[in-house]
This record gives sequence, structure tokens and C-alpha cells, in this order.
Amino acid sequence: MILEFNMVKTMLLAIVLLYIGNGIRNRIEFLKRWCIPGPVIGGLIFSIVAAVLHIKGVVTFKFDTTLQTLFMNIFFAATGFEASIPFMRRAGKKVVIFIFLAALLAFLQNVLAVGLGPIVGVDPKLALMTGSIPLTGGHGNAGSFGPVAEAAGVTGALAMAMASATFGLISGSIVGGPVANWLIRRNKLDVGYDPDKIEDENLAKLMAEQEAEASKIIELEGERISTSFLLLFVAVGIGAFLRDVNTKILPGVSIPIHVWGMVGGLFIRNVYELWLGKKGKVLPTQEVEMMGNVCLSMFVSSAVMTMELWQLIDLAGPLMILLFSQLILVVLFVILLTYRLTGKDYDSALMVAGHIGFGLGAVPVSMANMQSVSEKYHYSKIAFFIVPVVGGLFSNFTNAAIITFFYNLVGIS
Repeated sequence: MILEFNMVKTMLLAIVLLYIGNGIRNRIEFLKRWCIPGPVIGGLIFSIVAAVLHIKGVVTFKFDTTLQTLFMNIFFAATGFEASIPFMRRAGKKVVIFIFLAALLAFLQNVLAVGLGPIVGVDPKLALMTGSIPLTGGHGNAGSFGPVAEAAGVTGALAMAMASATFGLISGSIVGGPVANWLIRRNKLDVGYDPDKIEDENLAKLMAEQEAEASKIIELEGERISTSFLLLFVAVGIGAFLRDVNTKILPGVSIPIHVWGMVGGLFIRNVYELWLGKKGKVLPTQEVEMMGNVCLSMFVSSAVMTMELWQLIDLAGPLMILLFSQLILVVLFVILLTYRLTGKDYDSALMVAGHIGFGLGAVPVSMANMQSVSEKYHYSKIAFFIVPVVGGLFSNFTNAAIITFFYNLVGIS
């Protein structure tokens, strides 16, 4: 029997599973500690049940995911709004180094996935779903790039990407703290550390401004909410036009629509500040972020619940080999490169915990890792500033470009 859901019913089920997942997460401590998203929990429970019912021949669910794509585009457009050009110009040297390291790790994750896949019997196109898409990108990128691969004929891409993202969240939260702790103890980094000492004056000033801005209490107003809502749709529309231009000018280079939406958000953010900022108009950044978070939750819940997990049964062994190889790569990378290139000090060790967090899972995992380490030793203003800025903002742009390169390399378009 086939049970079909139109787009409205699909979103209704996604909302129900979102609330169920959040409720379960709030009641089970290890889910909260590992920062497993509520939408993932609710969606995964349903997808497992759906897989069992399909295998038993009881029922197969069919979903209309039209609104899923819309929510995905709005979320990535909201991410683009965070990219202020003046901010990027003033970012300190460590920020620039960390951006490079995050991009390099994402690139190597895809090299490993594509190179190791055929060795363990997995098509490179499918193996790519264990690289930077679900790891550096998290469930958001897994749910957005996975369907692109599915549409190109890569069966099981979405399910494999989502499963890999969940593995990354769990392993990143387990490994991050211990690796940073080992570096601190091995190199005696907690001795004589001054948490208020920031050598880069430009970075120190930028951090002070960010802290002052974050301390402001801004009441949500109807006009600001409606403005943010409209601006996000304009950004998505600009992205759609840019995608058309891309298709006509460079037909052999496929860049997913949500990446162009992110570019649209970046464009509006900076035009708004240059044009209306001089007139005293303030961009509703908090409202945009709120809208983006809501759309992300809806998108992830819908994407996870529609996974066809039965397609992964034959890939269980090779999938684990690919994922544990990625885990080893990340740990070696942060010890040999991230720690050394960011200064080989306490801040660097804490940034290692953060890099493992979003290099395998997501920025919330980074923050949880660094928080657990700093509670034992000291707080680091630099680490808690740089990691979320790079992991939550710049990495989205660099990773999208890297993924697009590898998609075209392996023939996904």
C-alpha cells in the first residue's frame, strides 16, 4: 500500500515530528549533551518506522517536498545576511587562518571520500555524501545537497548524507573535548595563561563591538519582522535569477540554487547597509536569524523524515569504514595543522575542540566542546569569538564552493 502526502500534509507531519523530537531531546540528557537537533530526532524516529513498514511490505510513504526546498532556500539566504563586508575586512589574522583551515579540511574530507569510496566498493558520487557535505556542513547541507545528488541519479544519497551527519554530531561531541584536553596537558598550556590578552588590536576592537551588540536587548517589532520576511524572499529571488545566469553563461558548472540564495542574502545585507545605513536604518539581523532558524528546523525535520533508510542496508559496512576514516582525518588535521597554525597556545587548543565540533558536526557541538574544556581550565575570548564566526558563517560559503567543485568533478549536476 502507498500512502501519499501532499506538500501541506508533509509539512504538518514535519511540524509534529519537530515538536516530538524537541520534547524527547529535552527529557534525555545525553541527547542534549551531544547537541542532537530535535528535528533530527523526530524525523529519524519516523524514517526508521517507515523503513520497517516498507521492508515488511505494509506501507510505503510518498511525500511532496516542494515546501522543503523553499525552507532550505530561505535558511541559506538568512545565512548570507550574516556576511558583512566591513566585518570581513576587519577580521584578525587568526580569523583568516582559521577560515583557510576550515576550507582545507572540507576539501580533504571530500578527497578522502571520493578516493576511498571505490576501494570499499562505493561509487564516488555516493561516497561524497560522507565528506564535507554532512560533516563540515551538518544536517542542513546534508538535506540540501543530498536531494541534488538524488535528482542526478545517485540513489540513497540523502539517506547516506543524513546518516553521516548524525554520526558526525555524535563523534564530534565525544572526541573534541578529550583531544583539546590532551593538548593542554601535554604542552602545559594552562600555566600563565591570560584570558584577557589579545595581541591583535583590530581583532580585540571587533570583539568588543560584537559583545556590545550582543548585550543589547532588541524587542521584536512587527515592522522589523515583516521587513526581514520580505528581504529573505527578495534574497531567494535574486538567487534564482543568478542561477539562471549561471546556467546560461556556464552550462557545464552546476551551482545549487540554495548557494545562490546565500549569495543573494550577502548582496542585500551589504547593499542595505551601504544605502540605508547612512539614513539611520538598521537591518533587522536578529529577525532574519530567527526566520532562518525556524526554516532550518522545518527543513531538517522534513528532510530526515523522508529519508529512505532501506537503501543503506547493503552499505552499512563500507559506510562505517568511510566515516571512521573521516574521524581519523579530522583528529590528525586539528592536531597537526589547526593547533600549530593558530599559535600553539591555550586559545589554539580550545579552537581545536571547536574545529572538531563543526568539522564533524555543527557549531553548537563546537560551543559545547569548548565550554566543557573551559570549565576545567580557563575561558578564551578569542576561541569563543572565532569558532562560531568561521563555523557558522564563512565555512558555509567556502564549503558550498568546495562541494560544488566536487559535484562537477564526479559528474553530479
